[in-house]
Amino acid sequence: MEIPIQLNQANLQEVGSRMPVPKYKRAADTSGIVHIGVGGFHRAHLAYYLHQLKNDNAAPTWGICGIGLREADTKLQNIFKTQDHLYTLMVKRPDGKIEPEVIGSIVDFKMGITDPEPVIAQMAAAETKIVSLTITEGGYNFNPNTGEFNFDNPDIQHELQNPDDPKTVYGFLTAALKRRRDARLPAFTVLSCDNIEHNGDMVRKMLLAFAEAQDQDLAKWIAQEVSFPNSMVDRITPVTTPADIETLALNYGVADAWPVTCEPFIQWVVEDKFSNGRPAFEKVGVQFVPDVGPYEKMKLRLLNAGHSVLGLLGALHGHPTINACIEDEVFKTYFRAFLDQEATPILGDIRGINLEDYKDSLLERFANPNIKDSVSRICAESSAKLPKFLIATIHENLATGGSIKFATLVIAAWCYYSDKQVDQNGQPIETIDAMQDELHQAAEQTTTDPLAFIRQESLFGNLIKNERFTTFYAEVVHKIYKDTNIKKYMREMISI
Repeated sequence: MEIPIQLNQANLQEVGSRMPVPKYKRAADTSGIVHIGVGGFHRAHLAYYLHQLKNDNAAPTWGICGIGLREADTKLQNIFKTQDHLYTLMVKRPDGKIEPEVIGSIVDFKMGITDPEPVIAQMAAAETKIVSLTITEGGYNFNPNTGEFNFDNPDIQHELQNPDDPKTVYGFLTAALKRRRDARLPAFTVLSCDNIEHNGDMVRKMLLAFAEAQDQDLAKWIAQEVSFPNSMVDRITPVTTPADIETLALNYGVADAWPVTCEPFIQWVVEDKFSNGRPAFEKVGVQFVPDVGPYEKMKLRLLNAGHSVLGLLGALHGHPTINACIEDEVFKTYFRAFLDQEATPILGDIRGINLEDYKDSLLERFANPNIKDSVSRICAESSAKLPKFLIATIHENLATGGSIKFATLVIAAWCYYSDKQVDQNGQPIETIDAMQDELHQAAEQTTTDPLAFIRQESLFGNLIKNERFTTFYAEVVHKIYKDTNIKKYMREMISI
């Protein structure tokens, strides 16, 4: 067997005989974009859009400097060093076809854990125009019930006392923006690419709350000078598996230690308000609009909530992947019924979007047998996701007299999942959640107090005070604890 060629800049011409590679000269790039949170999604989304622009010679001076703020980012840093920040994006089509392409828009990567100074300096550099974020919902450090900044975080307390030794995204942003202000440089744009409703407004609110506690004059400057566009992002990007790495090596003869896999679909809707310039992303399909709100609500309440519906119910049943859920007729029917009867009625009309077509496309995307998005990935950090994706929909339907049955079953399943941490066949369920201990402690009281799980006000708000919800929830959770045949209850909900 031929030894795979190592992916790096020196070997790029040879790799180019096997798959598409960057057409542009990477050495000439400056890091106009500094991105915090270089996971698979960023590399399949913003970095890919910029790569397309650069291939068309439409953004010759733009590049991305990635930033790692977690110990786990050390692995990526080491791989990037070996591969000169190159990586392969593997688009997996439903017919089984894989389309690999080497992406070169990331030109540098810095870790901020042990030595924050190089990261602060990069953000503060005159060449930096945008600082973008994919830090997941939990990274925004807000109370999901009140929406207020969490000052109890020990890292936040440390940063307030030690502004030159940041730990979180807020510490780094304020340190860099202070330098820019003092140097009379224009402010950069803070661009959130996370699945949070009004993500730009949220990061603005959180950053200003932190900055006001640290330096009130700086907070006033940030409020006046920094732009925080809201954006809606979409592309399913499963966790890379050893099989993906092996496929590249065997079928294409390329050794890439961390390729990224994704679906063909990609979408980005952004408010066009940038404080210091931006690449011409509209040339590669990005949609710039005055108000992202209706689009992000559509995506969060249909795609993201739909993912959680399938993920939590699928985990309890024993389905390993999202496409396996859709291949199950009961799950497919339940999923569409949730979209039609509970999510769609609260969305209203969305300009330029046919909601029926959009929901059809979700079924097609989730059914892609080559994506194999694991239910464990979808269920991870549910405590950060469900208040915005699913519980908010329950609140709105309670207010309007709408259906709540499909979402309520999911909450009951989440309770059992958090308590027992096994599926209906007794097999262990992988649970990954920052609130894992709190969820388990609340859920395990369910046998003596059927409403114990939903008494967590930070997640469920005042649902505990709604008699319609609590009556139905108590009935459903009692059934699941008595008999964990989740498909039986899914059929019941469909037929009610």
